[in-house]
Amino acid sequence: MARVPIADYFEVTDGDDAPVRLRGSRCPACDEVFYPRRLVCAKCLHEGTDDVLLSTSGTLYTWTWVHVPLFAKTDAEVSEYAVGQVDLAEGPRVQAILMGAPGDFSIGMQLELGLETLRQDADGNDVVIYRFTPVEADR
Repeated sequence: MARVPIADYFEVTDGDDAPVRLRGSRCPACDEVFYPRRLVCAKCLHEGTDDVLLSTSGTLYTWTWVHVPLFAKTDAEVSEYAVGQVDLAEGPRVQAILMGAPGDFSIGMQLELGLETLRQDADGNDVVIYRFTPVEADR
């Protein structure tokens, strides 16, 4: 059984301990880094960027606790969750769902990239999405 990303915004390798990597891009003209990937640099408008794999951890810039699920969906197993903006070392600020309870998060803490299994596909593979979780040392 393999792990299959729900979208091409991130890379998953085989093995439970293998890191998840976000796929970004770097402008060869001004060196700005973006997530998600871009074809045209948003800073200098240079056409053509290079694909890069980004950090597996970052710093929590801000976060909020969502009490009403996206699109008011009420049949989800999890009806409340955290959403945060995470600053990566390369520069991009990534918005993502955070795994944990409200008391687990504080601005400026270190987070690490992980996976959540959403479902299994027709071939029995785990369809996964990335999430950020607090680094154990920060708990």
